[in-house]
Amino acid sequence: MTAPPLLRATLTAALLSPALWACAPRAATGTVQSSTPVTSVSFYPHDTGLAWSYLPEGEANGSAPYMLNAKGATVYGAQAVQATQLTGRGADQTWFRTYDAAGVHLHGLNKPGVNVQLIPPWLEYPAENAWKVGLSWDGQSQVTIRGADGAVQGQGTLTYRYLVQDRRSVQTPAGTFNVWVVTRQISDTLGGLFPATQQVWFTPFVGEVRTPEGLLLTARNFTARTGGQP
Repeated sequence: MTAPPLLRATLTAALLSPALWACAPRAATGTVQSSTPVTSVSFYPHDTGLAWSYLPEGEANGSAPYMLNAKGATVYGAQAVQATQLTGRGADQTWFRTYDAAGVHLHGLNKPGVNVQLIPPWLEYPAENAWKVGLSWDGQSQVTIRGADGAVQGQGTLTYRYLVQDRRSVQTPAGTFNVWVVTRQISDTLGGLFPATQQVWFTPFVGEVRTPEGLLLTARNFTARTGGQP
């Protein structure tokens, strides 16, 4: 079942625009939070208490930022996951991920009134030791979109492909970072829930220096471990 045209257009707008991140559903699960020192940072940072701030690329520094916070362990469906929440400027979006030896897996995301579930989970990042220029990975997930009442509003297939294009030094308001430049390409049968092509800058032990939505890192509440900065 695919989403009706009007619903599909509404969902697409909500998923694509940072300005519309407020139009997303909250997780229908209770978060079990623990206390983790922010000095304890993983290769793919997700440790409870970590926080990042971002501004849209090209926007003047000093504007109200978007805030990304690692919220900790929760349950998404029947799966134990880690939750990460983005807020600011009316935005409210939560991602549900697992982290293991194979990499980072996205199981779904919530916006007010909308839940997007991915089965099998979408592989966002590879194994820690796999990184190199020219590395690529791809996959396919079945997408189920539910409303706040849990009713299915649309179903389809999402196909993704990632390519590590470069390793270079970049400067942002948060400092200078040695980033992996990654291009991701996405298509789906739901009318385009995500942009077809986006670029991400990732730095180990720091996180996304540039997000797929074009947000640049401006600050964080922790110090990167060795390998996080040049």
